[in-house]
Amino acid sequence: MKALEKFSGRTGPLVLVVLDGVAIGKEDEGNAVFLAQTPVLNSLRKNSVYCELQAHGTAVGLPSDKDMGNSEVGHNAIGSGQIYDQGAKLVGEAISSQQMFRGDTWQELRKNCVENDTCMHFIGLLSDGNVHSHIDHLLGMLTKAHEEGVKKARVHCLLDGRDVSETSALKYVEQLENHLQQISASGNDYKIASGGGRMYITMDRYGADWEMVNRGWKVHVLGEGRTFSSATQAIETFRSEDPGVIDQFLPSFVVGDENGQAVGKINDGDSVIFFNFRGDRAIEITQAFTSESFDKFDRVRHPKVKYAGMMQYDGDSKTPELFLVQPPLIRNTLGEFLAKNNFSQFAISETQKYGHVTYFWNGNRLGKFSDALEIYQEIPSDSVPFEQRPWMKAAEITDAVIENIEKHNTKFTRLNYANGDMVGHTGDITATTISVSAVDMCLGRLLKYIEKKQGIAIVLADHGNADEMYEKDSKGNFVHNEITQKLKNKTSHTLNPVPFAIFDPQYNNEYKINDDVQKKGLSNVAATVVNLLGYEAPNEWQPSLIVFE
Repeated sequence: MKALEKFSGRTGPLVLVVLDGVAIGKEDEGNAVFLAQTPVLNSLRKNSVYCELQAHGTAVGLPSDKDMGNSEVGHNAIGSGQIYDQGAKLVGEAISSQQMFRGDTWQELRKNCVENDTCMHFIGLLSDGNVHSHIDHLLGMLTKAHEEGVKKARVHCLLDGRDVSETSALKYVEQLENHLQQISASGNDYKIASGGGRMYITMDRYGADWEMVNRGWKVHVLGEGRTFSSATQAIETFRSEDPGVIDQFLPSFVVGDENGQAVGKINDGDSVIFFNFRGDRAIEITQAFTSESFDKFDRVRHPKVKYAGMMQYDGDSKTPELFLVQPPLIRNTLGEFLAKNNFSQFAISETQKYGHVTYFWNGNRLGKFSDALEIYQEIPSDSVPFEQRPWMKAAEITDAVIENIEKHNTKFTRLNYANGDMVGHTGDITATTISVSAVDMCLGRLLKYIEKKQGIAIVLADHGNADEMYEKDSKGNFVHNEITQKLKNKTSHTLNPVPFAIFDPQYNNEYKINDDVQKKGLSNVAATVVNLLGYEAPNEWQPSLIVFE
């Protein structure tokens, strides 16, 4: 490391705070960040070294600037200081170029079905949110399977309502059903077999609720559950029974034949593709399919199948062994750089975002770079719905950060307050407003401590969410629910810029925002961190957000 000539850092700690889902939106009645009590954040905007960052689209490796950011790509960018093509773009290109279908994994799964007259199953999130998956990827694979002789296919669809409009499931189901009917008209047997809301079945993460995965296993694999003649009938029935339910929380269902028997159990000899490209909510169901020593729940039976992920979700544990598209190879991350240069580090969040300040921060890598220099701490998330306890674990995280610095004199700390994102996804604007206020209160306590320790804090967000809680049309006008005539809740992320503030009580005009960086984004943060520690950043990273006078 080479020390900066004009700045040697501060004697105290450097703390990076991610306000998950707290971006800068239009100041209106749908903006929970604007409506919240945020005196600390407001002060940072006015009284600190401050700018706004792009946290979506090409700035974080997504296909286009129409693609909203998310916590995975956001933490990849912050933690690596680089822009990598992410899963959405890599998979889209692999399918459009047909490269994926020439690969060994696709051919192995296809031949297994063709030569043994077995079924090809597709499990994944059914939407065009492009955060975990995209329906076009699924339709492309179904078309190719049909063209290459797969006679029978089943789709197990996880309903979104989180990365897309909260009650849009039927639009995607209709699109899928039409595609399956066109294929089946030629004599093939392609059907939807099961499904349910993404926050009710299958897509748990970080071991927070294995029962979700168990519920998915029962309908996808065993064919056990409430049975309907179609996915459309299931969704319409659930909505009539619970008019306020949104797609992500819809119960699980099985599609049955005229005799009520499940049309798509997963059996020995079948092929299974989990078509989500994002890893965090794909690992647990993958383990259920691939692990011989699995003990998280009783699988009842473990079919011998050819299983593949859209990507390899964890490179360290090789989960899964078979995958269709090579994931981004992220190297030379900030965590690795600091460990090599003998800086102590502390990473902390509650369960819902713990993997983001560890796994995603480190370039989709489990484990530490240095056991001697790094401490990771997970605060277990509450098991109640987020809107019922919107303060979540912000206070406990704050306590733990202060305790760790006091005990270990840690030089660099990274933490994530999950509230704005997790509560924002519920669509409850009252709860989300409370959640942002709670985080601001904790942030104020943390900053007072950092000032006392003569340190610096970087405060930023990884993407937007809480800043737009109601749907808007193309003209920016609020959309109303067709049935209730109330404003329609928005549960997905936004395209809004995010705040970036440097809290430095000892600031004496040593540095300023680097105006030479035209498109300021999350990948510029890593170099900024190293600069604030008093050193030059690696040349392979995106340039720093600050320059020294």
